[in-house]
Amino acid sequence: MALQWLILTYVVAAEVVIAVILTLPYPMLVKKRIVSLVSLILQPAASIVAFAGFQLLDLYWKNEHRLMCSSEVCTATERDRYEKSIYKAQRNVVLCAAGILLYWCIFRICKYNKDLEHLEELEKRCKAE
Repeated sequence: MALQWLILTYVVAAEVVIAVILTLPYPMLVKKRIVSLVSLILQPAASIVAFAGFQLLDLYWKNEHRLMCSSEVCTATERDRYEKSIYKAQRNVVLCAAGILLYWCIFRICKYNKDLEHLEELEKRCKAE
């Protein structure tokens, strides 16, 4: 069960690195190359949105069907185990949301840079005429 969260953690860490690389100031030629490379990676990487979405649904289902341990009958060990599972679920929800949000941010940064490049080409053509 922990392998999926480990994979999602590494993917989110890679998304953070890509987002930082995209937002650093580079010369225009280097920036264009980086944006084009990341744009090629974005389409296959869209599966992270579906993966994180299914993980969120799984967390929701498990939360709805989780045994409650709030009465006086529960032992201290059971109560600790219950609280630990709640904390893990909350951490995993944050991880899934971060994965989806970072993918969207990277997509928008790439789109913004491509639109900017297109507008610069239009400006050059208008000045040339």
